[in-house]
Amino acid sequence: MEISFLGATGTVTGSKYLVSSGSTKILVDCGLFQGLKQLRLRNWDRLPVDPASLSAVVLTHAHIDHSGYLPLLVKQGFRGPVYCSHATRDLCSILLPDSGRLQEEEAEYANRHEFSKHHPALPLYTEEDSGRALQRMVALDFEHDLVIGGEVTLRLFPSGHIPGASCVSLFDGRTRLVFSGDLGRPNDPIMYPPTPLQGADYLVLESTYGNRKHATVNAQRALGEIISRTAQRGGVVIIPAFAVGRTQMLLYYIHLLKQEGTIPDVPVFLNSPMAVDATEIFYRHHLEHRLSPEDCAAVARVAKIVRTAEDSKRLNQKKGPMVIIAGSGMATGGRVVHHLKAFAPDPRNTILFAGFQAEGTRGAAMLNGADTIKIHGQYVPVRAQVESLDNLSAHADFAQILEWLAKMQQAPRQVFITHGEPDAAAAMAQHIEETLHWPARVPEYLETVQLAPA
Repeated sequence: MEISFLGATGTVTGSKYLVSSGSTKILVDCGLFQGLKQLRLRNWDRLPVDPASLSAVVLTHAHIDHSGYLPLLVKQGFRGPVYCSHATRDLCSILLPDSGRLQEEEAEYANRHEFSKHHPALPLYTEEDSGRALQRMVALDFEHDLVIGGEVTLRLFPSGHIPGASCVSLFDGRTRLVFSGDLGRPNDPIMYPPTPLQGADYLVLESTYGNRKHATVNAQRALGEIISRTAQRGGVVIIPAFAVGRTQMLLYYIHLLKQEGTIPDVPVFLNSPMAVDATEIFYRHHLEHRLSPEDCAAVARVAKIVRTAEDSKRLNQKKGPMVIIAGSGMATGGRVVHHLKAFAPDPRNTILFAGFQAEGTRGAAMLNGADTIKIHGQYVPVRAQVESLDNLSAHADFAQILEWLAKMQQAPRQVFITHGEPDAAAAMAQHIEETLHWPARVPEYLETVQLAPA
């Protein structure tokens, strides 16, 4: 068995791992690169493997940095099955078409306003391409075996990150290779903790928070204080949020805050049709999280839904106080970009980031104190208060990852640290070596490693 690291090395995006055993070739995750321009340009490069030669794709979960390259892979000739959990398939059914539609809209906007260096600007793929990719998806139950190519046995385990998120085990009869996927937190208020695994010969481990522990601050109380302070100024709270996971957490907390009377009864707008659909899917898979059907119904009533582009534009003309939750979570695209353009220049307003911001994104720039951000070819002043609630993250921190690893009955012969910025990945490797005394290292982009059988 061998593995090639085609993404998520030195960055938290672009997850792709090519696993080969005999004549069987499996791509684990198929994500888009996001953030820095030199990373995003990789999305336009062909993979160092013929898509038609792949036996299958396996997705750990639905987030675009793990699934968003799939329409392009199919466009380039992949014709095999895409295996994933049931909730991942359902979430991809809204996330992938939205990704294609967004890219089409951004290309059209760039051409109309002539701010792209490319003439014409083209989308990476279209909504129609996404539809063809969805036809290849096959949903699997957790903890059931499936043999791929007659050689490799696949099994999925819940990883606790979002509904459907999975750890992936591949076993070719001699070597067991496990991918953590994105690991959830043991004490998450909505998701159940990640499933403890028996062990692995080799482990590919995420490290998003490999150099940090989550703050002990009460996230619900902190969110309430930010909303209340902004409301007293008559301002607007803009929350860039991922449609799956983070949005549901925010709505749940706002529901509790309003129920307690901790925050004023300001209007809350959910300006993301995709997040609305994702919330419905989230609740449909209620056995994967802690919320009761009654909780789900109450959360669904918290926000006013903004569906059309015209209604979204009208929001920019409204006065505060109010709360607007919109995608994307790192402010790289989506409707929140237009809200930032409208509300970032006003010091009465607050821009609240509710999770990790990758290097090179607008979110990271604002958290690092940028006075201006570039939107649609124009520089927009940032005078609003910029806040961050890292404690809302759906990723385990390094201490929680170590606790999860320590439960393994079989120690891996090698741990490969991926899906982290360079400092975070290096720190995670060091934590593992010093605490668990397991060999751990950070692979290079496009590196291929032969995995010796046990």
